[in-house]
Amino acid sequence: MWKETAVATVVLLTGAAVAASKPAAPQAASGPEIVATVQDIMQNLVDPSADALWASVASTTTASGTQNRQPKTEEEWKAVRRYALTLVEAPNLLVAPGRRVASTGGKLEDAQVKGILRPEEIGQKIAADRPAFAERARALQLAAKEALAAADARDAPRLFEAGGALDKACESCHVKYWYPNDTRPPPPANPNLAPRK
Repeated sequence: MWKETAVATVVLLTGAAVAASKPAAPQAASGPEIVATVQDIMQNLVDPSADALWASVASTTTASGTQNRQPKTEEEWKAVRRYALTLVEAPNLLVAPGRRVASTGGKLEDAQVKGILRPEEIGQKIAADRPAFAERARALQLAAKEALAAADARDAPRLFEAGGALDKACESCHVKYWYPNDTRPPPPANPNLAPRK
């Protein structure tokens, strides 16, 4: 009987040790936390990447002739690719449900612009028609994908054209949500210029 009890105890302890060594069943994750605001994403990802992309290709005509600027080295093309890739992914962040326009009680970077809405008003306009906001974000993404393809192909004229589409996508969203009441004249039609700020 002692042997049977000892064997039963060993089996029981071994089973308990094996059960204890198995990882616990994972608990349901609540998903990633939304931390950055739309303004944060614009200031830290979209604006610097778009500005750098636009600045990477240009034609400047002066009295002494025309100067063309475009990426020439592998490192310059890689940098343009990084900017374009950032712009491809930024719309996914912008449309994430629950993302605030600005920090609570915060001001927009360009709050001094006549006709710009307050963050709460912008948030209300976005919430009132999320599909239209998502469609505008998708237009930004498509223009950025074209810039990415141009960078991968090392095609400066194509990159220049993609920059124009990018500017149009940016301005479409800004005019609808940020400054629908802006009284300033429209900027000149130049795809190398960054959107109005």
